[in-house]
This record gives sequence, structure tokens and C-alpha cells, in this order.
Amino acid sequence: CHTMPKLKNAVPKYRKHRASGQAVVTIAGTDHYLGKHGTKSSKMLYDRLVGEWLATGREATPPAHEVLTVTELIARYWRFAKQHYRLPDGTPSDTLEVMKPALRMFRDLYGDLEANDFGPIALKRLQQHGVEQGHSRRYINDNIDRIRLVFRWGVSEELIEESIYRRLQTVSRLAKGKTAAKELPPIPPVDDSDMEATLPHLPPIVRDMVRIQRVTGVRPGEICLMRPGDIDRSGDVWIYKPRRHKTQHHGKHRKIAIGPKAQAVLRKYMDRDPSAYCFSPADTVAKHLESRHAQRVTPISQGNKPKRRRRKTKAGGHYTNHSYRRAIHRGCDRAFPPPEPLALREGESNVARLKRLTDDQQEQLAKWQADHRWSPNQLRHSMATKIRAAFGIEAVAASLGHSRTDTSEIYAARNLKLAMDVAMQLG
Repeated sequence: CHTMPKLKNAVPKYRKHRASGQAVVTIAGTDHYLGKHGTKSSKMLYDRLVGEWLATGREATPPAHEVLTVTELIARYWRFAKQHYRLPDGTPSDTLEVMKPALRMFRDLYGDLEANDFGPIALKRLQQHGVEQGHSRRYINDNIDRIRLVFRWGVSEELIEESIYRRLQTVSRLAKGKTAAKELPPIPPVDDSDMEATLPHLPPIVRDMVRIQRVTGVRPGEICLMRPGDIDRSGDVWIYKPRRHKTQHHGKHRKIAIGPKAQAVLRKYMDRDPSAYCFSPADTVAKHLESRHAQRVTPISQGNKPKRRRRKTKAGGHYTNHSYRRAIHRGCDRAFPPPEPLALREGESNVARLKRLTDDQQEQLAKWQADHRWSPNQLRHSMATKIRAAFGIEAVAASLGHSRTDTSEIYAARNLKLAMDVAMQLG
């Protein structure tokens, strides 16, 4: 016999309980009696119960006697977050990724605790755990705020007592100078000589991304998502309107001026589908394989043939903040190799090197890499420094898209004109 498919999107039915004559609805396996069948009051109660159930994402609210653990609370919040934290085009936002470490720590330390028993002392213990792990003060404060956010959501879903969230609000953030948590220094601009030394060791596409970011000051995410269709090339200064940007959820509009220097690098990426990304890891992989094929000495009849190599992971359609930064760090490692015995030996993988090094040597290697690596955000700081020296602080805000308050259309237009002037001379 064939079993009927489970209707996941069906709404529980209003029906009659024959033995008692009452109306009844079954929600998440629990029967709710609504009063005399067919009455207006029973139908109103039915509408309310089903409406509340749908509003919680079809989650059953635990009865008063049922214990909701921290792990269960996190699981329910995560189902909500995956639907809530999405960009206008439907793709997940970066919020999900930054939430993961906080929720993982929360679950690992307090997963089996009843959520309503979690209080200020436990939250302070999570703060101290972050300090013990060597995290920065700002990172710890951000994670604690994310945990409080889970409880605020739990209150709104009537899963958590409101008093629990109010009590957690009494825990102060770690204050500068009053905690053992480390302070991260301000992000410095990258030194031009370090950047120039790294460029030859970068893949050609990443090298072009660096050159463009260097003279435009765009955010890493903005250059990763650049597409020909997002760029107005009708004037001497091109205007790039990223479809996603940092202040988008505040209703802000971002316009980036692209001057002659950046145009010269970017022009070769314009002859593609307007909706295709300019900088694709798949293109980097293809160019790498072409280069290796050109240098091969093994006869073509032996070994892997061109375009038939299998990869464990498929390259994405565009770089992300993380993959862009990793590509630059790999270039830095090649440009500034550590001394022996920390350096990679011929034919040695990084995993094999780490196994070879002692714990003390691994710490020395980590410090060397930290001192000799730079990141995409430092290019943005470098551009800000140059703009401020040449044009003043207002030009920095105009060119880099800094925004703290709402402005009039007149002020926005003046900012764009100022950014275009900067682009003509520097970018």
C-alpha cells in the first residue's frame, strides 16, 4: 500500500469532537478544545490559536510544565534567523556567519541548562570565558549582545519569561581599561612598499582587485560583488552603484566614483554579461590551470588532460570578503617567507610544516605572519589617509561612503560631486 505524503504546509482543521460536541483543533500534536462546535466564540479561538502558531513559524509553544533548554532555544532561534537575516535578493546576510561563534560558545557551556534559569551570573561567566580564550574586548561585547538578542527573541515568542531578558540587560559591557580583555589596535593603512612587494605573488584577478581598491577606497565586499551592469560608464568618471552595501538596511544609497586609473584596470572586465561578476574565483582557477598546462613537461598523452582535473570544491561565482582576504594573505606569505626552520620546505604542505614545528615554533610562525600580512580593509585606510591629506575630512566621508546621520538631497549631491573630483585626481 502507498502512504499519503505528509502535508507540511497544511493548516490544522477546525473540527467537531463527537464525544463531547466541542470544537477541537490539533496543533503540533496537542488537542485544543475551543468550546461548543459551530459557535462564533469557538471559531474566534480557533483563529487565534492557529494564527499564533503560524506566527511562531509552526513551532509549538512548550506547555508550562515543559522544560526548554538553552540548546532548544538556540535551535528555534536559528530557524528564525535563517529566514529573517536575508538581503533583498534573498541571499543570506553576513549576520548569520557572525552569530555562529557566539551561539556555539553559548551552547557548549550552557546547552543543557533550562533557558529560564540562565541569568546575569551565567552571562558574566561567558564574558570571562571570552577573556580566557584571548578574544578582544570588542569581540566579547558583540558576542554577549548576540546572546541577549536570542533571549529578546525568545520573549517575543513567549518562550522565555520577560524578566529573564530584563535581568540580562543589567550586565554591563566590558569597559576599556577595566578588563583583562585585550584591546585591538586601530587598523593601520598598508605600506605602499609592502603592497608592491605582494602584488607579483597574487593571482592576476586578485592583483587587479587590489589595484582598483587601492585607488577607489571601496569596501572589500563592494569590490567582490562588482558587476558591469552596476557601473554607469557614460561620463569621464564612472559611477558604481553596488547592489549590496553596508548601510543598505538603513535606507542609504551608495555611489562610488571610479577615476581613470581604476578604469584602466577595470575596462577588460566590462566585456561580459552585465549581471556577471567581474572578479570570479572560477576564472582564477581556470587561468591557473592554463598556466600550469603551458609549463607542463609531461607528454599530453600522460597524466591529466586539460579541463579534466577534478576539484574537491567548486570555485564560487564571485570572491567573498573571506576568500579575497585569504588570497592576499597567501600572497603575503610568498612575498615575505619566514626564516628557517619556520619556512616551507620544497614540496612541503602547510599541514606538514605545522606537524614538523614545535608549539613554540608555531607561535613564532603565527607572529611572523601577523607582522607580515596585510588585509583588504587596510587598502581602504590607505586611500582615506591620502584623500584627507589632499582634500580634507569631508572628502573622505564623500569618497568612502561614511554616513552617521540622514542628509538632505542637496548634501548628497554635493558629496557625489566631491567624490568625483577626488576620483579624477587620485582614482
